[in-house]
Amino acid sequence: ALSTAPRICYVNGAYLPATEAKVSVFDRGFLMADAVYEVTSVVQGKLLDYHAHSARLARSLAELGMRPPVSDEQLLDIHFRLISHNELEEGLVYLQVTRGEADRDFAFTDDLEPTLVLFTQTKALVQAPAAAVGLRVMSVDDIRWLRRDVKTVQLLAPSLAKSRAKRAGVDDAWMVDENRAVTEGTSNNAYIITHSGCIVTRHLSSSLLNGITRASVLRLAAEENMQIEERPFTIAEAQAAAEAFCSSATNFVTPVVEIDGVCIRDGRPGPMTTRLRDIYIQDALATAITPCN
Repeated sequence: ALSTAPRICYVNGAYLPATEAKVSVFDRGFLMADAVYEVTSVVQGKLLDYHAHSARLARSLAELGMRPPVSDEQLLDIHFRLISHNELEEGLVYLQVTRGEADRDFAFTDDLEPTLVLFTQTKALVQAPAAAVGLRVMSVDDIRWLRRDVKTVQLLAPSLAKSRAKRAGVDDAWMVDENRAVTEGTSNNAYIITHSGCIVTRHLSSSLLNGITRASVLRLAAEENMQIEERPFTIAEAQAAAEAFCSSATNFVTPVVEIDGVCIRDGRPGPMTTRLRDIYIQDALATAITPCN
């Protein structure tokens, strides 16, 4: 049965009902988007790919000169406590670290106490509707800052892009650089599969996020002896591809069936994408962690 109790959130050491979970108006995350975040999926009450998310968080913090608010062990414990408090079977744990609270000023000092916030969301992941029908996407110019490899909460550009896509009657947007080559989706990495069966996705750089699910998908594809090319591809190449898909922590591997009004294949999810989704879920569940391990 669904619990009617209010959702419990974590704020700076306290577990609070969502209505009482608050941060200061002087928090730099609120004023300056001076913050980083991670999202870890939960299936069967277990955390998927957790240690990779934890490692990426450490890198994001280091790149911005922020110190970790708690130890690795404490952070994992907070995740499990929230899963338990909220009786979360399937969904996600969202985590955000900000530089902390200080009177508004562009310059910051190094003595700030970081703010740590976590909350859960319930969401169907394994049987997600989009997996069966695929996503329709449109292309938009990539107007984000130049350090997209750092997972910051500066999400205005992708938020505008995703909202624009919804208003246009499609599901998402793929962002393109000045050469019309795809960088990534608004909240996912982007891929095509050529007619010769080669998986193509953009190489890692500061132009895109080093997706945790991306790394898993490419590792699993290599284990299946699938051919992989890490390079830019254009919207035109994507429209002519055999298949297209995207990956993220909460979408796993999701087919893309239309790009800028052009159907990919027959407008239905392709066999390689379906296979990649299946093996990703199988592997993620096999390696997922519970409080016992």
